[in-house]
Amino acid sequence: MTIKIEVFAVPGCPNCAKPQAKLRDVVADFGPDKVHWREVDLLEEMDYAIDLGIMGASALAIDGKLVFASLPKPKALRRELLKRLGGQPASARTH
Repeated sequence: MTIKIEVFAVPGCPNCAKPQAKLRDVVADFGPDKVHWREVDLLEEMDYAIDLGIMGASALAIDGKLVFASLPKPKALRRELLKRLGGQPASARTH
């Protein structure tokens, strides 16, 4: 089972890059076989964002459903992924 993470943002957003990088690191800990990361350009996929109930930039959807209306803290995303996947991230098993 692969979970699909979609981060909705506006390209060039100066306040988005750093939080997104931290969240991408959390996703990477689980490995690409468990979690797929996709950045969605709000300007290009506005209809899709509206269908999910997204009303602003920096929202995060999991498996096609809005889960965080704004970018979560890394711990919150990790908790949500652990809840959905169970167990430990792949990186924790290799240490």
